[in-house]
Amino acid sequence: MFHVPAIASPAPKGQISYKRVPKMPFLALLIPLIFALQSISATARSAPESFADLVELTSPSVVNITTSTKVAENMAPRGIVPEGSPFEDLFRDFNERNPNRRGPRNTSALGSGFVVSEDGYVVTNNHVIEGADEILVEFPDLSEYSAKVVGIDKNIDIALLKIETDEPLPFVKFGDSDLARVGDWVMAIGNPLGQGFSVSAGIISARNRTLSGSYDDYIQTDAAINRGNSGGPLFNMDGEVIGVNTAILSPTGGSIGIGFSMSSNVVGPVVAQLKDFGEVRRGWLGVTIGPVTEEIAQTLGMDEAAGAIISEISSGGPADAAGIEVADVIILFDGKDVADAGELVRLVGKAPVGSTVKVVVLRNGRRKTLDVVLGQRPENITSLPQEQPAPAPEGVVGLMLLEIDDALREEKSLPETAKGLLVVGVDESSDAYAKDIREGDIITDAGQETVETVEAFKARLEATKEAGRSTILLLVRRDGQPRFVVVEIK
Repeated sequence: MFHVPAIASPAPKGQISYKRVPKMPFLALLIPLIFALQSISATARSAPESFADLVELTSPSVVNITTSTKVAENMAPRGIVPEGSPFEDLFRDFNERNPNRRGPRNTSALGSGFVVSEDGYVVTNNHVIEGADEILVEFPDLSEYSAKVVGIDKNIDIALLKIETDEPLPFVKFGDSDLARVGDWVMAIGNPLGQGFSVSAGIISARNRTLSGSYDDYIQTDAAINRGNSGGPLFNMDGEVIGVNTAILSPTGGSIGIGFSMSSNVVGPVVAQLKDFGEVRRGWLGVTIGPVTEEIAQTLGMDEAAGAIISEISSGGPADAAGIEVADVIILFDGKDVADAGELVRLVGKAPVGSTVKVVVLRNGRRKTLDVVLGQRPENITSLPQEQPAPAPEGVVGLMLLEIDDALREEKSLPETAKGLLVVGVDESSDAYAKDIREGDIITDAGQETVETVEAFKARLEATKEAGRSTILLLVRRDGQPRFVVVEIK
């Protein structure tokens, strides 16, 4: 709402007096206001009178996808004969002797997709075509083509298909999803419930939604999305694809106005890599990271809880080679602010393999810039060497600690890489117990420095007290999994 500034009245005696605004005729006040409103309304996009022109422009590039999969007929119907039952063999023998038994049958699935190049590359969801023996792509003019899978990325549920044709195909382009704002109009086209080409429209309800994956960056929309819309495009008002319709939140299985489209700025680079390499080559730092909580931020003297804190470093990996250390907090990656751990994962994943990026970390309260040459993320990343406990004590801040040495490693069958202080007892009245530190945990770092002896641990406590802080940041491992814990110093 816009307000005309009020004209000040003389102040009562003894109070501060404000300068009176000279009187103005009513029209003199109204005209600037009208121009201001016109200027603001020109920058805001009103609801379109019709989506017809947009549909006409984009729909020729949207396709229906039908898949078929051959499924062998079960000899013993599942649910009738339990697995391992002697009757299972009886049913199998009967079916093998029965000349009229049914052979393999076909199952089919329906979804949507869209063409992204005139030479026949089609984007859809991986779950639409996963396990299919045959894939058929149908255009709005009812022309049909057989498609082959070029590559998939299960991490963001995307598949790239290729159809062969001598004629150039209509196609659409990816837009910049980062420019999309909550409240913007969007339009979805797809094949809901197998009913054929269908259009729905709505607004962007939310941004940067995460459902289940490390690389998730979903746009939430209230445009109707139903089964069969999967893999279809979400358009902005310029006819650009800013999302791939992937999932809905619904207790009924039908649209209730909560749909999710994977953002184009995540999908676009993946599609380009699938086209060039047939696989996705994501950047890799070689670290395990965690969130910076308010408590951790306060302990580290940070102004706000932001960034991603390093809890583990892969030996010989890119971060290790660049000099990144455990307990460093990454706040900038390749010139971009790191809001949280999830943001760092997405930024690293989008960065080209082999590129050199500048990473800014906070270390002991100071900013440090490091050049990191990104590696390629391994397909199956295993955890770093796991460290396990052993017993014998010395009490500090409610913790009974034991230094891990060769004898303890041998006694407890610990790996050679196991280092730090073993927790063999916890005072239940201590803050450490309240923070879920338990017997068997291993403390590897205190106050952002590695500790392998109780004396080193005590020294870090003293240094923290001298710095005027009442809490210390500990890196604690349990079953090989690292986590940061802030403990009060008494």
